[in-house]
Amino acid sequence: MGMKGKVALGAVVGIVVIGAISANSGGDDGGSDGKSSSASAGQQSGGQKDTGSAGSADTAKAEKKAAFEGDGDFEVGSDVKPGTYRTTGNTDGMCYWERAKDASGELDSLLANDNVTGTSYVTVKATDKFFKSNGCGDWEAVDPKAKGTPASKMSGDGGMFAVGTDIAPGTYKSTGNTDDMCYWERTKDADHSLESIIANNNVSGTAVVRISASDAYFKTVGCSDWQKTG
Repeated sequence: MGMKGKVALGAVVGIVVIGAISANSGGDDGGSDGKSSSASAGQQSGGQKDTGSAGSADTAKAEKKAAFEGDGDFEVGSDVKPGTYRTTGNTDGMCYWERAKDASGELDSLLANDNVTGTSYVTVKATDKFFKSNGCGDWEAVDPKAKGTPASKMSGDGGMFAVGTDIAPGTYKSTGNTDDMCYWERTKDADHSLESIIANNNVSGTAVVRISASDAYFKTVGCSDWQKTG
């Protein structure tokens, strides 16, 4: 367990399952080794006004002190405190993280996991026992209730964007997608469980999605860039 390139449990890009697949949840049937998942991707944090878009340089990473490194196994409660964390600047899906209920390294120990390109937000719970991270950028603690100056456009391969902080709620459009390789997901939290998903889809051609102010995060992988249209 913990090797780079594992597959996130239940994450299958290329298959549309509204409100189900593409989340990562312990107990879904997926292998423990050699797994591959939908990638999360990088975005600049909220409050960036220079380009009006999310998904570019992450200045917040330089401004905030890392809570823990991007490589290692961390015991929850002693090495890492429960809370929401973010990693940025990851490329090519080589960042792998895992929430686990024990240190057995077995499939049954997995609570949630993902392979990440760019940025990922993850909420580590007090009931988790270990958080594992391999090949990721350092993790910083974030306040999930924080607000910034959200952007009105975002990178289509940008991964997870915090609604109200990184991006503004509203209707977004992405055009020119091919072969159902564009995947988007609206979520209510950063637990990465099946229950976290509000809606999702795999898209060819033009994608249009309404991001609600009550959504916590929007995830986009393999899409053309998104522009707010309403």
